Amino acid sequence: MELSHTATREGRLSSFLRGELQMSAGLMNKLKWGDAIRVNGQPRHTNFPVVPGDVITVQLPEQEADYPAETGELNILYEDVWLLAVDKPAGMLIHPSRSRNTGTLANFVLGHYQQKGEQALFHPITRLDRDTFGVVLIAKNAHVSQLLQSGGMTKRYHAITCGSPSDDAGIIDAPIARRPLPSLLREIRDDGKPSVTKYRVLERNSVLCKLELEPVTGRTHQLRLHCAHMGFPILGDPQYRSEASAAISEKMGISTQILCAAELTFTHPMTGEALTIRSNLIPHF
Repeated sequence: MELSHTATREGRLSSFLRGELQMSAGLMNKLKWGDAIRVNGQPRHTNFPVVPGDVITVQLPEQEADYPAETGELNILYEDVWLLAVDKPAGMLIHPSRSRNTGTLANFVLGHYQQKGEQALFHPITRLDRDTFGVVLIAKNAHVSQLLQSGGMTKRYHAITCGSPSDDAGIIDAPIARRPLPSLLREIRDDGKPSVTKYRVLERNSVLCKLELEPVTGRTHQLRLHCAHMGFPILGDPQYRSEASAAISEKMGISTQILCAAELTFTHPMTGEALTIRSNLIPHF
C-alpha cells in the first residue's frame, strides 16, 4: 500500500514523514535505506529538502497472509483506501486459528481485496467474540492499524438482558480475572484487572431490558460478565447466565448472546475526519 502527500510548505522530508504522514521513527528507519520513500517519483533520503507542490510517496511493505482468500458475503458499512468496516454476523470467527483456517471474516476480507485488485491485509482494530455481532473495523495496512490502536475510540454495544438495573444509567466497576486453566472463561475477582463499563437503559419491561453498554476498559468477555455479575445476564449467553435467563432463552429459541457492537466513533487517522459507523444488525426490543 502507498502513502501519498502533496506538500504545501517547505521542510525536510523527515518532518513530512513524521507529521503529515504520521510515520513512527521505527518505520522511517526501516524504510529510509531502500527506495520506498520517494519525492516526485525519485528515491530520496529523509533529509531531502521538500518544497510546496512536491509529491511524497511511501510504499508500505506487507507480509503475505498465511491463510487463503475466500469469496463470501460481506456487509460493508464503510470503506476507503485505508479502512474497511463490516457488520459481522453471529457465529463467525474474526481470524483463522490452528484448528480452523477457512470460513472466517479474515478469509472473506482477503477475498474482497482480491476482487478489487487491492494489495492490503487484514488488521482488525476491533475484535468480537464468535457469537457477538455488529461493527468490526479493519485497517488495510499495519501503519494505519498502529495509528488507530493508539488513538481514542468510543465503542457502544446494545444488549438484550434478562432483568434490568435499578437505575436508568450507571457504571459497573468490577475487576475481571481468568479462571484457572484449562478454562477459557473469566470471572469477577478482587485480584483481577480493573474493568469498567458504562450502561444506559434504552427500553425495559417486567422481564427483559435493552441496554446500551460502553466499555471503558477492554477485558475479554467484559460486557457479558459485568451484566451477569450485576444480576441481568445477556439473553442467550451460554456461559454467563442465570437459571432464569437460560429458561427464557430456551423458550424464545435463542442460543447465542444478544450482544451487538452497535456503534463505533473515532477520528480517521489519515484524513482527520470524525466518523461514526453504526451497525445494521442492532436488535429490536
